[in-house]
Amino acid sequence: MQEEPIDPFNGDPADPSAGLDDPGEEAELDPLSEVERQDVLEDLADLEIYQALLGPVGVRGLVIECEDCREPHYFDWDLLRGNLRHLLNSGRPRVHEPAYDPDPDHYVTWEYARGYADGVHDTLTETADEDEGEREDGSTADR
Repeated sequence: MQEEPIDPFNGDPADPSAGLDDPGEEAELDPLSEVERQDVLEDLADLEIYQALLGPVGVRGLVIECEDCREPHYFDWDLLRGNLRHLLNSGRPRVHEPAYDPDPDHYVTWEYARGYADGVHDTLTETADEDEGEREDGSTADR
């Protein structure tokens, strides 16, 4: 599977981006530190959980407040996953622009997704603890 979109102007002398600097010509950015790499890996793992829990109830992705433009950016699950993988592999974030006409009702913040996942985890843990308290004959053990 190709991670990057195919460049429709690759090799075209009329490429509208021909006058722009090649990102490969920029001074090399420092690679991610081990702590930064671990943070991105944790974000990827969290993203899988959030999508599994929130996707079935109609959430299409996450909204992130952009530090550069102070605008909310809406990312569907796959786009956000691709952006995180790109950051992990290249050490730099992708250029971004706001989504076209997203429905904000279908996106939640990282904090909301984290809280939702924590709530589901706590509920499952409480249920498991209650089930452990039941005896084989159906009565409950004293706690």
